[in-house]
Amino acid sequence: AEPDSALEETQFTDRLAEAINRLPERERLVLSLYYQKDMNLKEVGMVLEVSESRVCQIHGQALLRLKARMGDFADYLEGKL
Repeated sequence: AEPDSALEETQFTDRLAEAINRLPERERLVLSLYYQKDMNLKEVGMVLEVSESRVCQIHGQALLRLKARMGDFADYLEGKL
């Protein structure tokens, strides 16, 4: 089961990277600042010069797009977010 798990993880990672790259630039930026730079929504809003609630909306839209684009990996994605 371990080799299958590793293959699934690799396939998931590749597919997720592709899906993220296809997001609109602003959504990619929000995800990058939030997940890679560990900024909170308020800090991301300051960078983008928008409200915290707007950042929350952009973040939510990005996640919805990713879930839709991940298709058969949607259940796997739920456990990662």
